Amino acid sequence: MALLRFSNIGMTGIAAAVPQTVINNYGYTQHFPADQVKEVVDKIGIKERRFADDKTCSSDLCCAAAEKLIHEMGINKSEIDLLVFVSQTPDYRMPATSIILQDRLGLSNRTLAFDISLGCSGFIYGLSVVYSFMQHQGIQNALLLDGETRSKVYSPKDRTSAFLFGDGGVAAVIERNEKFGDSYFSLNSDGSRESLIKINAGGYRHPSSSDTLKEKIVDEFGNIRNEEQGYMNGGDVFNFVIREIPKDFYHIIDFSGVKKSNIDFFVFHQANEFMNNYLVKKLEIDQVKAPTNLAKFGNVSSVSLPLTIVSELQNELKDRKILFLSAFGVGMTWASAIINVENCIIPNLVEI
Repeated sequence: MALLRFSNIGMTGIAAAVPQTVINNYGYTQHFPADQVKEVVDKIGIKERRFADDKTCSSDLCCAAAEKLIHEMGINKSEIDLLVFVSQTPDYRMPATSIILQDRLGLSNRTLAFDISLGCSGFIYGLSVVYSFMQHQGIQNALLLDGETRSKVYSPKDRTSAFLFGDGGVAAVIERNEKFGDSYFSLNSDGSRESLIKINAGGYRHPSSSDTLKEKIVDEFGNIRNEEQGYMNGGDVFNFVIREIPKDFYHIIDFSGVKKSNIDFFVFHQANEFMNNYLVKKLEIDQVKAPTNLAKFGNVSSVSLPLTIVSELQNELKDRKILFLSAFGVGMTWASAIINVENCIIPNLVEI
């Protein structure tokens, strides 16, 4: 466990973009009977998702969110010193998507830019990296972009994942200011659980081939996917979450000295309704303080947490607020943060 403390750094604005195409999960019956679909959707609590078309990438969603945020905040693009792009669905294997976005957004050639490849915990990891850079005087303003098009990497014929994932992108501006005070992060990883959520082939360990692209029945329930589509062991993931996340919550509470009663909002990764309800109950959190957008957007991997802030807390962060953030997933990795937010600019959701 890495426990980090930062002073006088914070998020001054955050925006999000989602595809215009709305998927009604109850009508997502191309490969499954309607009664099975209703059973799954009722259980996971995801009523709708957003799907990007074939020509839209994570970078397009992030670019739209960033342009909206930069415009509404009146930021001089030449004053952005750092750009970090978080995604596991980048534009290319090379070059890094962050470098393309630096040029596309019209940022200075002096901008430091790089990618971070992480799944569901990626936004919190990205924040911690940006906060670390912001400790140095040469970095005054930073742009954190986080985008995923997970709809493109899961099989619509695999009931275990077909109804979960959606697409989106976010942009956050981070600045140095004494008003933010101290922020706290807990970052964790366990590679022994790497097989719980995985795409087996298409990388350099198991390169793409005609065989890896061939659809196969993968279990006794008749679920179908190829080896370049993602899979998830839902039961083991749930056991991991209920074992590790409450412990991490109390670790960061002890480390920070922040009282649970003083936290204004608890923002969790939007995995599924059952899992999030369990965490809220286990941690004895007032449900009103735990915003959710799961029914509207589904699981958008690392984007789901910041997208929840944009869609559910747009009018709540004008005054000073303390946020607890928690995300967990592929790796396995999990992360928590306690951050202060004050007068945070949150534009209306962008649809592209």
